[in-house]
Amino acid sequence: MYLEIVSPEATLFSSEIDSVVLPGINGEFQILKDHASIVSILKEGIIKIHTHTQSHLVFDSLHSEVVPHNDDDKVLTLKINSGTVEMKDNKVIVLVD
Repeated sequence: MYLEIVSPEATLFSSEIDSVVLPGINGEFQILKDHASIVSILKEGIIKIHTHTQSHLVFDSLHSEVVPHNDDDKVLTLKINSGTVEMKDNKVIVLVD
């Protein structure tokens, strides 16, 4: 499954992932490969990105908001104020503020 997280300033994350956990307005929810198509509004919270490996990822100043989780080296986190997510055909696009 492919995840792209975009802010008004830049693309914050773009890579293949295993799953993503998002802060929905009705509670936290997870999207896995082959999930049904969905569009949802996100509230303030933490996006948790589960990756198989981080060896191909670049953590430079542009992507500094995406940080590895303290307890699990295969999980990345990103704090957001709000946003929107769309999942279709194993591609997840998240627009964040």
